Amino acid sequence: MRLISIRHCRPGMRLAQPICTDQGTILLNTDMILTGSMIQRLEQKGIYALYIHDEATADVERNEAVSAETRQIAAKMIYRGFNEIIHAEQKWKARLSPGTLAAFRTAFEAILSDLKHNHRAMGLLSHMYIQDHYVYAHSLNVTIYATAVGLELGYNDKELLELGMGAMLHDIGKLMVPREILYKPGKLTDQEFFQVKKHAEYGFEYLRHQQGIPLLSAHCAYQHHERMDGTGYPRGLKGDNIHKYARLLAVCDVFDALTANRVYRSAMLPHKAMEIIYTGSGTQFEKKVVEAFHKTVAIYPVGLAVTLSNGATGVVVDYNRDLPGRPVVRILKNPDGSSAEPYYEIDLARESTLMIVQCDTIL
Repeated sequence: MRLISIRHCRPGMRLAQPICTDQGTILLNTDMILTGSMIQRLEQKGIYALYIHDEATADVERNEAVSAETRQIAAKMIYRGFNEIIHAEQKWKARLSPGTLAAFRTAFEAILSDLKHNHRAMGLLSHMYIQDHYVYAHSLNVTIYATAVGLELGYNDKELLELGMGAMLHDIGKLMVPREILYKPGKLTDQEFFQVKKHAEYGFEYLRHQQGIPLLSAHCAYQHHERMDGTGYPRGLKGDNIHKYARLLAVCDVFDALTANRVYRSAMLPHKAMEIIYTGSGTQFEKKVVEAFHKTVAIYPVGLAVTLSNGATGVVVDYNRDLPGRPVVRILKNPDGSSAEPYYEIDLARESTLMIVQCDTIL
């Protein structure tokens, strides 16, 4: 399968991965033949790339650390819980039902189980989900990234539960921000941006009064926009004054935001998003967390077309768990530009003199 920009998709192409909604429902299943109207509708809904069946990569599978089934279950749980708040008569005073709190915990435990039993680098999570309210999908993605990084950092089960629940609910305060501001396509006014920033305090105040939510999970909502150098909000905390869960979430939150489409800008490729995070390592973000994130998340998605430093071009076909930035590449064209017949693969983890110098943009 091949990762292709939605703008380069054509009628007759066959899907290699399903398209889901942020509610966990499959909209278009694997092997669906695309039509012109389908492609147009997907682009309108914010889908910016698709996995398409391709002869040169027909045997390539996108085996994720968290299964599609687990993602669908967790997405439904998050949708149910957040809608419970959205449709409450008084959002500020609403209480999550015991059943919903149990569902959040069940969803997290399913994610944790998958990650513990599948020691693969984390792939790109953002590009194949149609979003009704971007907080839903973003919350799920950040939970998966954060749990994987927590495992990498050696967190125990209690810490992982506090972190995971905090990640799942870190943006819950945005449900208290007017929808027309959250989805405004143009630049926010100073007053509108002030309202958006209030979501960290809204979320903390809401969660700390919920029975069954650890107080440290509530602090994830409060502090995930704080930065190591004190330039964050809402309190301008610095360094170790920011809880370690929030320091971890800061990296996961920014990475997912950068690699997902928003109404005000297009998504970035993962390696570009990682460059931005590295720029802030030691100033905005904790170095230890950035390094753990880099070891955990594959910044070159399977199916992405790349050019190597020797001039050869190919497609990423697999990750290396210990070196996610050094994937396995199937060479389709030799350094001289001739077609590779037969195709062959280069494991960049074993070829230290070669590196990826260019990625074919999927945006």
